[in-house]
Amino acid sequence: MADNNRGGSSTNEITYYLNVENAKILAFCIVCGFVMYHGVLHLKYGNDSCKWLLSDGRFPGYNTWQPYGCMMHKYTKIHARRCMHYIYYWGEQNHITFLGDSRIRQLYFEFVNLLSLKRVDEHKAHQNLHFEDKKISVTADFLWHPMVNSSMYDVYKNWLMAEKSSRPNLLITGSATWSIKQFNASEEAVKNFELNLTMILPYILKLKDSTQIIWMLQDPVDESKLYPNRSMITNQQVDAYNKMAIDILGGSEAKLWSSSRLVAQGIHDNSVLDGLHISKSALQLDLQMLLNMYCNDHMNHNDGTCCRVPDSVTSIQIITAAFFLVCLVSAIAMFLYRRKIRRNGSKARAADTGIRNGRSYITSKDKTWPDTVYEIMVCLGKLGLIMAYTFLCDRTNFFMKENKYYTHVNFLLPFAYLMILGFFFTENTDQTQVLHRDQTDEWKGWMQLVIMIYHLTGASKVLPIYMHIRVLVSAYLFLTGYGHFSYFWNKTDYSVQRYCQNSCNVRCCGWYDFQYYVEVMFRLNFLVVVLCFVMNRPYQFYYFVPLVSFWFTVVYLTMAIWPRISAASCDGSNLHYLYMVIKFIILTTVITLFFMSEVLFEKVFLMRPIKALFVRSDDSLHEWRFRWALDRYSVVYGMVFAFGYHLLLKKGIIADNHNKSLFSTGITLSLTVLGFIGLGSYALFSFMCKNKSECNDTHSYLVALPLISYVTVRNLVGWVRTRYSSFFAWFGKISLELFIAQYHIWLAADTYGVLVLMPTYPVLNVIVTSFIFICASHEISKITAVLTNYLVPKEGKALLRNCIIFFMIMLPVSISKGVLTF
Repeated sequence: MADNNRGGSSTNEITYYLNVENAKILAFCIVCGFVMYHGVLHLKYGNDSCKWLLSDGRFPGYNTWQPYGCMMHKYTKIHARRCMHYIYYWGEQNHITFLGDSRIRQLYFEFVNLLSLKRVDEHKAHQNLHFEDKKISVTADFLWHPMVNSSMYDVYKNWLMAEKSSRPNLLITGSATWSIKQFNASEEAVKNFELNLTMILPYILKLKDSTQIIWMLQDPVDESKLYPNRSMITNQQVDAYNKMAIDILGGSEAKLWSSSRLVAQGIHDNSVLDGLHISKSALQLDLQMLLNMYCNDHMNHNDGTCCRVPDSVTSIQIITAAFFLVCLVSAIAMFLYRRKIRRNGSKARAADTGIRNGRSYITSKDKTWPDTVYEIMVCLGKLGLIMAYTFLCDRTNFFMKENKYYTHVNFLLPFAYLMILGFFFTENTDQTQVLHRDQTDEWKGWMQLVIMIYHLTGASKVLPIYMHIRVLVSAYLFLTGYGHFSYFWNKTDYSVQRYCQNSCNVRCCGWYDFQYYVEVMFRLNFLVVVLCFVMNRPYQFYYFVPLVSFWFTVVYLTMAIWPRISAASCDGSNLHYLYMVIKFIILTTVITLFFMSEVLFEKVFLMRPIKALFVRSDDSLHEWRFRWALDRYSVVYGMVFAFGYHLLLKKGIIADNHNKSLFSTGITLSLTVLGFIGLGSYALFSFMCKNKSECNDTHSYLVALPLISYVTVRNLVGWVRTRYSSFFAWFGKISLELFIAQYHIWLAADTYGVLVLMPTYPVLNVIVTSFIFICASHEISKITAVLTNYLVPKEGKALLRNCIIFFMIMLPVSISKGVLTF
């Protein structure tokens, strides 16, 4: 029965147990279950993603192949040639041999034509073929041996007797249909096949050190299209030969390629007229699987995880793991000790204080030193568990990964579902201001959910969707400019240091403003900094946080630099309004100069030691410049809008301290219609522009139109302004954690793929991974809030001490990474 706090009804009791904390416990149990499940899979079947690539897969859409458990990169001619060149550069050879019948010959021609700069004509001559390209140091041979017989045996024998350098390093072979035809599908032919393949097996084992051998199982035939002289080649016969090959080679060093057979069965291509040979579409997919197997471990394609060995663990990652392990063990030990004390009848001081004061919690001021250490250790221990899961998901092959697959239905269906769910949870709010907290949380929430769907489905290839997502990212920066300008507008001093010499404990406004700056920067960057250590990724990899942090710093400096403008200063002199306008003009001019002068931009952002904050792992500034330029005016738009809004309030032109419309009915209706026209105009623009480059060039100038239009539509009408979606607002409160954590525990391969906990069940997999991901993000947000109270204290000396400790920790890391090298 529910206790008095829960209420007497069964509904209240259900609500008592259905909360986010219990959801996190369930998510933790689910993760533990999947760790055990995948552990058993790896123990039983191994974790070789090459084996997954060559053995199984499915068609998620029309003629799109998804290997089982790993991601397949699409190799173009440039990528394939680059792969061959890299392999030779690192001291290995590219000698690839295709041994078999006409089907193997088809694959040979497909391979050669992808590599060759000139078209190689296909022909059906029963002879050996040779291709060589010295520019990329590749040799490809086709050896015509359509049956497993003495001639094929001699080929293996000659390779074994030859020098290792003259052997192929990759062999693709297979045979069956020719033998079926020549011997009229006799049982004796099957026995000969078994005997001959068994005789070749020892040579396959001896060649394992120099040659990787792939036996390609035979694709099914279309019996209705076979010529009369091939009518004996039935799928029953093909299956018999395949079964024999699997029985003989299954435990050998040769890799059985069975997924090509699944491709042939599921492909939609009627271009093959004889019913025997492989269709063009199937050949292309087969070749992509072959190149992924051969090239992925030598290339740096984030969307190709099949046959790729995970990155080696660095010393910084090991130290970070050890730190979190110590915190976790310490938290467990302290928990057990405190529990033992309670059992002995001596309650902890924190619990005793909370009970005596009639509170369910206590503030950091009330806590003793042991209580503080315990809470910090618990937070860091929980964070360590989340980081361990993050590392397991995206820096190992323990959990599987799959490619993204876009269709309009895949994007629009979850989008519509979430919008309906959000509107269903609409309710009133007591706040009436323009862009009040509930409304901005709602805005951030639905934007983040849409961005997540965009990333999950790979919708960036659809230009209108891409441009609308660009607006959502700009909206975050717009809110950054609006919110922080409004905060500083109500302050009178922005100095970094100013000590009050009075007796008493009154702290100055300037110190609080700097403390506010550090607190915001800590909340923005805490998770990203931890991930940089755990995942071994540069700071700029998580581009959104560096972008928001940079523009928040710009807002702070704009308001802090003399003359310092605020609402109070404007009350004293109207000239301060003019000074603020001049600041906006100067800021916009400086931004424009940085945009127009690439030399100036690089000279500033490539200065050490700040260079490390703006370059990617390849030491390139291109990504930062692209992101910076795309939204270079968005924060300014937010600041100017906030300035105009506060000016209108000050002059009494509008008043938002009520739940009525801001203007008269006629003006409100007119402005609302104009707002919808503004939104529609940008949507029309996104469909009209021709390519991403053209759209991006115009975006920074036009983005103010949909942003101001949305704010207008959302705030002019009173009943619209005072209602919000609590569903979206809940997600808005953890939008930053959702944006960052999705990189590794919802998506995969650094956002290029999708995390797979439940293979072969894509919809259920998304539901489960989403549940775990949201719970983890909420817990990270909670941990960040708790640690902020301790690591960013209000007291000036304590804050200065913590800043010094942080820089002392970062100093050896910076030296090891060469950040401080000039």
